[in-house]
Amino acid sequence: MTPESTPTPAAAPTPAAAPSPVHLRDGENGAAIGASFYEQVGGRPFFAKLVAEFYRGVATDPVLKPMYPEADLGPAEERLTMFLEQYWGGPGTYSEQRGHPRLRQRHQPFKVNPEARDRWLAHMRDAVDACDLPPLQRETLWDYLERAAHAMLNTFDE
Repeated sequence: MTPESTPTPAAAPTPAAAPSPVHLRDGENGAAIGASFYEQVGGRPFFAKLVAEFYRGVATDPVLKPMYPEADLGPAEERLTMFLEQYWGGPGTYSEQRGHPRLRQRHQPFKVNPEARDRWLAHMRDAVDACDLPPLQRETLWDYLERAAHAMLNTFDE
């Protein structure tokens, strides 16, 4: 073997400080990755505020409110909070309690047309605005919410 082809031993790990709570997971090949989006935005308190703001608008919306079977929007609010937490890297409580999200299937019984989608997005935009996120997190969240709203369309009937 030539010196160039001789494998060099891996360097011994150097002692490190305890990992920061924002580096909880390892990426590919052990590379540290940053905080999950869930952690970046403040965890459950952020998602609870976002969803509460959203449902404040839904509660008075003549198109969206009838889509919620419970008279009290509280159960729907909790479900959406758990779903968003799980999607963005928080606890898996949604799947533990409800199974796979199956978003399109769960929305199939309701007439989700462009008007309903646009009203949903308007209330969600108000909620996102009320949360005052930094620009990167705001755009990341909004990109997902727009794609999700468009994916839920299941009719073009009025």
